Formats: sequence, C-alpha cells, structure tokens
Amino acid sequence: MVISHWVIMNNGVIARDNALLAGTDTSSPEQLYKDLQYNYPKFFKMDKLCKWAWLGAEYLLTGIPSLESTDKNKVAVVLATAHGCLDVDKKYSETIAVPSPALFVYTLPNIMLGEICIRHGFKGEQLCMASEAFDAEELCFIVGNLLQNTGMEACLCGWVDVAGDQHDTCLFWITKRGKGLEFTPAILSELYNQHRSSYSS
Repeated sequence: MVISHWVIMNNGVIARDNALLAGTDTSSPEQLYKDLQYNYPKFFKMDKLCKWAWLGAEYLLTGIPSLESTDKNKVAVVLATAHGCLDVDKKYSETIAVPSPALFVYTLPNIMLGEICIRHGFKGEQLCMASEAFDAEELCFIVGNLLQNTGMEACLCGWVDVAGDQHDTCLFWITKRGKGLEFTPAILSELYNQHRSSYSS
C-alpha cells in the first residue's frame, strides 16, 4: 500500500505533495472557494467542517490520472476529527425552540464524508472517528484492514478539525499499489508534522 498523494491546509498555507500552492487566500473557506471559481452551489449550505473537508478533497483528488478509471464502489473514506460539529451544535441548541432543519443536518460530523462522496461518487466503506489528536497508528490500522480485507482498492483518509476560526486539514490518497510513499504510521506522522515545522508561521 502506498501514499500516492497528500494535501495539508493549515496556518494560512496549502501544500500538496509537499509543494506549496501559491496564490491562494485561506482566510476563510468561502473566500478560497470563490478564488478557485468552483461551481458547486451546495457548498454555501455546508458547515465549516464540511467546507474544509470538501476543499481538501478537491485539492487532493484534482489531477490524479487513475481516479477516472477507479471503481468508485471500491473507494473508502476514513476521516477523524477532534471537535467534530461542536460549532453547529451550539448554533442548533440556540434554535431548539424552533429547530432549524438547515442546521440539524450538520449536527453529525460524519456528514463531511457524505458531502465528499456525493461530490466524487465514492460508494465504498465509510468511517468517521472522534479522536483527541491526529492518530497515525489508528488510521493505518483501519485503512490497512479496509484495503487488505474488504475489497477496497483505494481510500481517501485523514484528519479534518475545525474550532472557531482555526482549521486543520490533512488528507491522504492511499492505493493498494503504484508509485508513492510507503503507507506506515511513521510516514503518515512525518508528513503531518513536517508541515507544521516547515510551513507554520
């Protein structure tokens, strides 16, 4: 199994496969979406967790030649988060006298997986985990099992966390074979932490 591609969105920068992407405004997901001239109106209905997960997936998956020929029924999505949808939970609790359906749909953190799968047509196994911090060991164990034992051919996995105006997104495209870095906890941790030591301001 290999890490074919990865993307980091944190501290005002975006890096894909360790290359900084210039000319992007990461002050807000909405501004980034507008700057990139996407055409996906549903984006503006999403909560911040979904927006950052959706944008991360766009950066990660754009330009992967093998994606078009990949069986979407065999693509898994595994994401972890610490704060989940707490921001929306707080807003929803304020409307509890007259509950808001528009907010309710985003009171589950796993909705970010659904938004990515709808966008890209992925229909494989899906899992959303709650964790205090990025856990490379757990991620490798779960994704490895999916690719080795359940017939999945590829997996979009990683970490998406939002707390107020702070966001932290780190996504990986894992495949059974091909070119890339070895899929191990040590390398996942190195990629996740290398961003913070190299690019953080």
